[in-house]
Amino acid sequence: MQETAMSAQKTALVISAHAADFVWRCGGAIALHADKGYAVTVLCLSFGERGESAKLWKKEDMTLQRVKDERRKEAEEAASALGVHDLVCLDLGDYPLEFSRDNKMKIVDVIRRVQPAFMLSHSRYDPYNTDHMNTMQAVLECRMIAQAWGHNPGEKVLGAPQLYLFEPHQTEQMGWKPDTFLDITPVWEKKRAAIEAMQGQEHLWEYYTRVAINRANHFKRNSGGQSGGRDCRYAEGFESVFPRTVDEL
Repeated sequence: MQETAMSAQKTALVISAHAADFVWRCGGAIALHADKGYAVTVLCLSFGERGESAKLWKKEDMTLQRVKDERRKEAEEAASALGVHDLVCLDLGDYPLEFSRDNKMKIVDVIRRVQPAFMLSHSRYDPYNTDHMNTMQAVLECRMIAQAWGHNPGEKVLGAPQLYLFEPHQTEQMGWKPDTFLDITPVWEKKRAAIEAMQGQEHLWEYYTRVAINRANHFKRNSGGQSGGRDCRYAEGFESVFPRTVDEL
């Protein structure tokens, strides 16, 4: 992810449909860029309280508010482990996560406030979780609105930050094709700590550890091959939405 010169501190924005998505899918990118001096904002659109909290719902006398409170606590602990600058929770509800005009404007407000050098969000397609793919479409629309000079004239408009799509679950079914691999080995322990903060989804801890190990193999292969590539133990993959402009390859 290319660093962009900014008048103030460099920033990045992660837009996560549910409270845990940012941990599994780009926790390493968050921690790595935080270490590089980026102020990383994580925007959680919902807590995943209905659809991604089965372990919590199995407890006796559980209520929707108690699930939300637990999920918020987990997200805050994970964000702290990763070095997140600002965790914003909109509590829009999940299953379904709905994008009314008012909800979209809330997202636009965050994008304009953060002025990110790059953004991360969900894959284009996810038949197992439509909250995810609907989030991606909403993020594209909100990015466009944030760039419009006629939207809330007088505010600083957004430039053209790259939007990276992080890895979905059951990748082969999603049509997701990574074109960027990020070595997260230096910050792996931070990501693993964030993963373990997600007590409500303990069944995913080892799965996403294996994903990081597999992506490390891909990083090495694509950085020069098994004989000449950079060593890497843990990595994350991303798919870029927009073309990149370069002066040399």
